[in-house]
Amino acid sequence: MTVSPSNRLPQPARSSRNHAAIRLITLDLDDTLWPCAPVIQAADDAVQTWLSIHAPRLAAVHDVQSQRRHRGQIMRQSPEIAHDVGQIRHRSLGALLAEFGYPARLADDAMTLFMAHRNRVEPYADVQPVLRTLAARYCLISVTNGNADVEATPLRGIFRHHLTAAEVGAAKPDPAIFNRALELTGCQPADCLHLGDDPWMDVEAARACGLHAVWINRTGRDWPPELKPPLAAVTNLHQFAAWMTGAHNGDDDGV
Repeated sequence: MTVSPSNRLPQPARSSRNHAAIRLITLDLDDTLWPCAPVIQAADDAVQTWLSIHAPRLAAVHDVQSQRRHRGQIMRQSPEIAHDVGQIRHRSLGALLAEFGYPARLADDAMTLFMAHRNRVEPYADVQPVLRTLAARYCLISVTNGNADVEATPLRGIFRHHLTAAEVGAAKPDPAIFNRALELTGCQPADCLHLGDDPWMDVEAARACGLHAVWINRTGRDWPPELKPPLAAVTNLHQFAAWMTGAHNGDDDGV
């Protein structure tokens, strides 16, 4: 989704490590900019309550966990759409509704309800102020394997573009989403830095495309020993912004 009619990028700004003139920053969403699990749980619970009213026979047999297992089966049976979590969810709901004698079209209403709750995210406290500052200097693009609509969240209006796995046809660590971000902005990989919470899906996937990558580790996890350390590791966006501008003391370099 494009949120600006112009793809023109800000002038390059050199980071504190002089590794590149970064023009573009791509950012993961779930567990990078907001906690994901409680949002999904609340959305699943809302749909379960809705099903108990509109499809009680289904709800009596399939709880939230059972429906998650069913979606997992759909993903394994249909790998060609496994990257599209929204389509997987819709197909699963449609199949279960039909199995219990309900119109499959009710899946549309269930999905509308799910997405309304899916987008009720609460960004970490550091996110909004730092992103608005970064947006004045860099082009920001969100890249996610999920299906949140950033423009329906408190982060609306910050990103130049929003890219999802469903839109580009493949999920991270596939390079498609990073390549699309580069295409949209006319950047080279060396012009781009990616920030994300997953060592494999974010850091390693971005590096495989030639991008710089910084790991955001909000929960004190250990870096996988089999992976080369990231360019830097931070615990929040304030540290990331400080690292980008050289206002750090070096403690956040590496892991």
